[in-house]
Amino acid sequence: MGAAMLSELATEIVVPVCAVIGIAFSLVQWVMVSRVKLTSERHASSANSSKNGYGDYLIEEEEGINDHSVVTKCADIQNAISEGATSFLFTEYQYVGIFMIAFAILIFLFLGSVEGFSTKSQPCTYDKEKMCKPALATAIFSTVSFLLGAITSVLSGFLGMKIATYANARTTLEARKGVGKAFIVAFRSGAVMGFLLAANGLLVLYIAINLFKLYYGDDWEGLFEAITGYGLGGSSMALFGRVGGGIYTKAADVGADLVGKVERNIPEDDPRNPAVIADNVGDNVGDIAGMGSDLFGSYAESSCAALVVASISSFGINHDFTGMLYPLLISSVGILVCLITTLFATDLFEIKVVKEIEPALKKQLIISTILMTVGIAIVTWIGVPSSFTIYNFGVQKVVKNWQLFLCVGVGLWAGLIIGFVTEYYTSNAYSPVQDVADSCRTGAATNVIFGLALGYKSVIIPIFAIAISIFVSFSFAAMYGIAVAALGMLSTIATGLAIDAYGPISDNAGGIAEMAGMSHRIRERTDALDAAGNTTAAIGKGFAIGSAALVSLALFGAFVSRAAITTVDVLTPKVFIGLIVGAMLPYWFSAMTMKSVGSAALKMVEEVRRQFNTIPGLMEGHAKPDYATCVKISTDASIKEMIPPGALVMLTPLIVGTFFGVETLSGVLAGALVSGVQIAISASNTGGAWDNAKKYIEAGVSEHARTLGPKGSDPHKAAVIGDTVGDPLKDTSGPSLNILIKLMAVESLVFAPFFATHGGLLFKIF
Repeated sequence: MGAAMLSELATEIVVPVCAVIGIAFSLVQWVMVSRVKLTSERHASSANSSKNGYGDYLIEEEEGINDHSVVTKCADIQNAISEGATSFLFTEYQYVGIFMIAFAILIFLFLGSVEGFSTKSQPCTYDKEKMCKPALATAIFSTVSFLLGAITSVLSGFLGMKIATYANARTTLEARKGVGKAFIVAFRSGAVMGFLLAANGLLVLYIAINLFKLYYGDDWEGLFEAITGYGLGGSSMALFGRVGGGIYTKAADVGADLVGKVERNIPEDDPRNPAVIADNVGDNVGDIAGMGSDLFGSYAESSCAALVVASISSFGINHDFTGMLYPLLISSVGILVCLITTLFATDLFEIKVVKEIEPALKKQLIISTILMTVGIAIVTWIGVPSSFTIYNFGVQKVVKNWQLFLCVGVGLWAGLIIGFVTEYYTSNAYSPVQDVADSCRTGAATNVIFGLALGYKSVIIPIFAIAISIFVSFSFAAMYGIAVAALGMLSTIATGLAIDAYGPISDNAGGIAEMAGMSHRIRERTDALDAAGNTTAAIGKGFAIGSAALVSLALFGAFVSRAAITTVDVLTPKVFIGLIVGAMLPYWFSAMTMKSVGSAALKMVEEVRRQFNTIPGLMEGHAKPDYATCVKISTDASIKEMIPPGALVMLTPLIVGTFFGVETLSGVLAGALVSGVQIAISASNTGGAWDNAKKYIEAGVSEHARTLGPKGSDPHKAAVIGDTVGDPLKDTSGPSLNILIKLMAVESLVFAPFFATHGGLLFKIF
């Protein structure tokens, strides 16, 4: 078998050092963003302006608008958005905190009851000759790791939101100096979030493993089984963050658009619109906090899935700590690779014109993927023995280190392919979105038909990419191969998140420019940043969905092994009923989230109309709207409405496993995975395409776009309706579905010991 070149001590040093470097880098980026002051004093340092310009002053002297009042307005609006987002997240976390404690107690009771809460050692699950720690220990440590994962997930989302609301007005102010300056502020802020999240996730997991090792000693099977709680904690918080934030942001967005743009013919983000602050708050709680928690959950779960399988393979049996921590080594190298990649966008190349924005973001993905391929090769060469065995449903499969490299590599490159296909279908630079925009000539109905068709068609290539990566990685290294392929896709998570968070920050910057009454030239610049951000957000969602498919399959494999199921046979009625019910769950879940957005938007539309009709002088701009009521409507609706979809996802595995047993549950997981991925991709891309078709008409860059415009024309109104229909698809249902498929799988894995011992009550009775 041979040993890895990298010693155990070196591994113990490399992982935390890389995590600390990631945290330090994010702090450096944050300091650079904070150099943009929200005050209008002229700096004495304007003579010695640096390359990325913290000194040089305005390109146009703000067209006669008083500079001081503009900056003050920007600062005020930023405070309002930040306060709204913070108060919403605190309210959400109070409810989620109650759930977290209740679910932690549930984990303890279910897993503790496997051996009747006995404190005696028991035979190991996979090797009956050896003795392992009692089930009670697994119950206690799983509960602790669940809480750790949940707290890290909540923190990831909260810090991301804080950074985004800190950076939005700064991006607006930098846009006065040029589009390049604004891009750098928005991108650096995204990088702060990306690196903090990747490094925190890695560091907390690494510390947890080392602390648990003090108790578990040589019982690595028990140790890594308990660690799976970390992934469950991460994803369960992400579910509420994504659904709650998604309902909040879309209720405000739909309400603001329908009354403001369609009925009252006022521009987007006009300060007269009562829902405008709620809309901008929503971008931060849904797209930033929700997404941060979501990708953290994916990362935690793919690491846990790989660790569980490795612990019962030769790495775990021979106590090869370096080989065991291979998933963490990949993530460590990922942080270093993303750090180098980020410098390309912020320091090595400067953006001067609008059309360079999108290529710069795409280059980030390509550069990080190429560098990461080299990084994976090095880690695999020094961190893994030349040949080892992987547990494959009861037998040990011999795997070579180059095969493992290919598993991770195929996941990494599949992620890039999914990203680019998503971009092709959602960017208004290509024909699919332009066709959708063109269909607006004949009204909203044809726009909706074209948009739906585009979404369904956009599923084809990503599914083939996922299918090929599953086939390759499973053929080489069984379920472990699939888990590390998912990790490969997520290895450049810091760059992916930076690109993703950049979108909502630019969107907010545009809103602030409009509300502060800045010149239309600045709004054009922020719109250009935002349009590129829309496409990159769609790419980020593509990554999240692709990795969720691989992660949940890897977790499914670990669950099947842990629950001692020899084969999952579709022809047995127990499995088939699970399969068909599982395939229905994403539809049920989407129905709940869509209807929640609809009913919350309904209340919002009524409130916005009421204010326009009853507040004298509001349309003329003499009176201020009541923003607070709209913020309250969004907050109340999302808190109330996030509970039923959350309960559906969290309770399904518990009910099915307890009453119908592990075979039916395996069917449910497979069904939900297969149908969930398709709906998630099509929903995200349909919504993204409608949004960019509307922006294509508004920007009026090409001759074709000008024939459809300007704002307020009939084709533009049809495009706004399409965009409004697509809002809940791309920002609520679509992104939440990838959490549904991962969360059910990881929950089943954590509760597998209980289901295997006490599950299937109904079949035992009859």
